[in-house]
Amino acid sequence: MTSRVLVTGSTGYVGGRLVPRLLKAGYTVRVLVRSPQRLSGVPWHDQVEIVQGDLGDAESVERACQDVETIYYLVHSMSSGAAFEQTESDMARTVAAATARAGVQRIVYLGGLHPEGVKLSQHMRSRTAVGDILLQGEVPAVVFEAGVVIGSGSASFEMIRHLTENLPVMPAPSWVLRKIESIAVRDLLHYLVHAPELPAGLNRRFGLGSREVLTYGAIMYGYAHEAHLNQRYIYALPIPAPTLAGWWVALTTPIPHPLAVPLVQSLQHDAVTTEHDIDGYIPPPEGGLTGYRRSVQLALGKIAAEDVETTWASAANTPPSDPLPSDPDWSGRATYVDERHRWGAASPDAVWEVIQSVGADNGWYSWGLAWSVRGVMDKLAGGVGLTRGRRHRQRLAVGDAVDWWRVEAITNTDDGGRTLLLHAEMKAPGQAWLEMSAVPKDGGTEYRQRAIYFPRGILGKAYWWGVYPFHGFIFPSMARNILAAAERKSTGTGQVSGPTDAS
Repeated sequence: MTSRVLVTGSTGYVGGRLVPRLLKAGYTVRVLVRSPQRLSGVPWHDQVEIVQGDLGDAESVERACQDVETIYYLVHSMSSGAAFEQTESDMARTVAAATARAGVQRIVYLGGLHPEGVKLSQHMRSRTAVGDILLQGEVPAVVFEAGVVIGSGSASFEMIRHLTENLPVMPAPSWVLRKIESIAVRDLLHYLVHAPELPAGLNRRFGLGSREVLTYGAIMYGYAHEAHLNQRYIYALPIPAPTLAGWWVALTTPIPHPLAVPLVQSLQHDAVTTEHDIDGYIPPPEGGLTGYRRSVQLALGKIAAEDVETTWASAANTPPSDPLPSDPDWSGRATYVDERHRWGAASPDAVWEVIQSVGADNGWYSWGLAWSVRGVMDKLAGGVGLTRGRRHRQRLAVGDAVDWWRVEAITNTDDGGRTLLLHAEMKAPGQAWLEMSAVPKDGGTEYRQRAIYFPRGILGKAYWWGVYPFHGFIFPSMARNILAAAERKSTGTGQVSGPTDAS
């Protein structure tokens, strides 16, 4: 194949997996992104054409669509508020018009399964409206509608996994009795990859699913069985309680409240395919569709092997933030910096290995209780909290999420060292970065650590000085413990792991 396809949402969970499969199938792939640096860490970066732009900007969409036969529309915001649905619809109209002017032959959109004739949640209603707009445009559209996507790192799977593992006894809202038809992410990608081969002019919806219908409670019981957990007890209460359930999911899983609410709201109705017409156009994958239990086995195997391709946490659902300016650009603006330098006998490689392992199970090598309390506070404020974890235990790439941080840069220093730069995504009245470097010096390593904060207004300054006393405990012990962990690793006396106290 030599045709060119455009993928929007390539920094997302599905889009990030679709791109390498399209490349493998022989397509020329172009991606449209607002922030190209978000793609600097993906393995297929040099194999695609990258266009910077926004789906709300007709000119950039039309420019990206030149010489494109198929565009994949894989973007759906998790915003909320009165203007949310209008913004989503306006963006769909912009894309529909721009693709028509550019001569695109097909739009492929991924929506959600839902029954007809019921009151949908805001997000499901918006996704359905976007599909309607695309189907009514001049360019033929194929709208795939899928239910719960099961795969390592998907938001739905992570919600199921953590609810089941954390709550052996679970009083649950009535939606645990709703019927769900899941689909393995590998099967969803199969249909997406073959979408450009559909007949020209085809303009319709297709339901996608595993053909295996379960209740949400049965899905959690099935996960417990495959994960070899003890018996779980789920008790359905006669109330849907979507708002309360959203907070319950946010506080017991890594899913933040703004994402947990639409996920829970989408479970208020059955999500089952009513037709299987796609079989007449795209045959099922070789060996048949993947059943739910098998898809759980595959996801758990990927997690155990640290072979998680994309995750919901690394999907960059939030707008891209401004990168940390270079040091000279700080002049003339309010900036607070906590800087630490410490020498250790461990090799630079050993120190760098510890730096790359920060977060998740290894913690932050300092006062663990303080980090945990701040994480809970962030969750209660609607933030991502400290439980997002990370994709791999020992290595990082630009764009990866690490608890409430995101990897902004991994660079080499002029003096032969390496630096990891993390940008905070927690709720705070300002922007914060954490920079950690391992630099060769005097036969060992100089560990350099900077916490950088740009306050926003008076509240931002008050926040810095409010947490400043805790920095006196957290940051010195963090530098000391990272070097100690590296020295233990260099001498073979211990594994890389972070202490949970301030010692």
